[in-house]
Amino acid sequence: MILLVRRLLFVDRFFNFIQPKLVPNTTTFSYLGQASSNLEELFEGVIEPQRIIDMLGALHGKRIIPEKTLLIFDEVQEIPRALTALKYFAENAPEYPICCAGSLLGVTLHKGTSFPVGKVEFLTLQPLTFEEFLIANGEEILCEYIRKSDLAPLPQAFVDKLYDFLKLYFVIGGMPAAVQIWLDERDFSKVEEKQLAILETYTQDFSKHAPSSIVPKLRYLWNSIPSQLAKENKKFIYGLVKEGARAREYEDALLWLLDSGLVRRVGRIKKGALPLKGYEDLKAFKLYHLDIGLLRVMSELSPQAITQSIRIFEEFKGALTEQYALQELSSLHSIRTIYYWTSEGTAEVDFVFSDGLRVIPLEVKASGNTQARSLKVYREKYDPKLAIRTSLANLRYDEGLFNIPLYVLWSFDNYIALIDLD
Repeated sequence: MILLVRRLLFVDRFFNFIQPKLVPNTTTFSYLGQASSNLEELFEGVIEPQRIIDMLGALHGKRIIPEKTLLIFDEVQEIPRALTALKYFAENAPEYPICCAGSLLGVTLHKGTSFPVGKVEFLTLQPLTFEEFLIANGEEILCEYIRKSDLAPLPQAFVDKLYDFLKLYFVIGGMPAAVQIWLDERDFSKVEEKQLAILETYTQDFSKHAPSSIVPKLRYLWNSIPSQLAKENKKFIYGLVKEGARAREYEDALLWLLDSGLVRRVGRIKKGALPLKGYEDLKAFKLYHLDIGLLRVMSELSPQAITQSIRIFEEFKGALTEQYALQELSSLHSIRTIYYWTSEGTAEVDFVFSDGLRVIPLEVKASGNTQARSLKVYREKYDPKLAIRTSLANLRYDEGLFNIPLYVLWSFDNYIALIDLD
């Protein structure tokens, strides 16, 4: 087994999150990483897996046992020949399980590397979901309870607890390094230092990995995301990137950001019917950030503005709440592509997606107010079997309209399975 983990950031203590889940009952050795400059010569010349195994074992002072030792090549993009070597391990030494970790930018966009197509399994790690954030904070039993619960409203004691954690998540987000700082220090200022460092790493990677001709455009696009989402109508406007900017000038830079995984694109559909892809308006889309915590920092919202305000879910035009909902939906295996819908008038449904059988609209309400006028317009026009409203209000299902609280949106699939739509 060869697993290539493409990370969306350089994460301190990254393997603290994934090592216990990779290969049970194995000894784990991590190579490359900070010592990559000294290990590059191991992969020079003819690539022979057994020679590399012997050298790594001797270097580490530990015996590498087939099917018992998990090898981890961290920051694998720093040694292109190590990526090439995966092909030979898969073909000639499959008894050695290998996990490689590297930034999405470095692995996906690296030039001049003979990549082992078809020889590895890919896993792209997104930011932690809210459920994973709860588990990291020791609330695994709470999550298990919610996953087993029915459609009855949640007890208020559970609501209060989840609400407090949700505000924390809006501050910290799901980047593993930021979450780890919070778990260790419980200090918002140190969390923000890490978030700023992550953002700085991204902007440095623009110059490192992107063609020099598009680097300035990348920075303009990247820095415009908070202002784009601050609008009432969040449709992406090139004129907000730079005065006089045109789509044809920035399309290559936008595609680069999308390919790198740093931004999330939500296209507009003209009709709420299957197949959604057939009704997409390619000229209209919304652009969201990778992570809600990083978006908060880029927007210069202080942690106190979130933790001490009961209106934070409505502030910033509800942008943080939409960002949160999109991240949660994107983590669900049942959903592939997410769109949004607008009427000829002023109605706009934040997200529309398909589970393969039906089209499901979802409107995000950034408060306890559940008056979803745009969703009503959509339902009158297309009569979907199921429409979703997510807000701070408790669970409620009423004649095809299902309110799922923001703080349990991660349990979407479990709730939907309980509804008889036939």
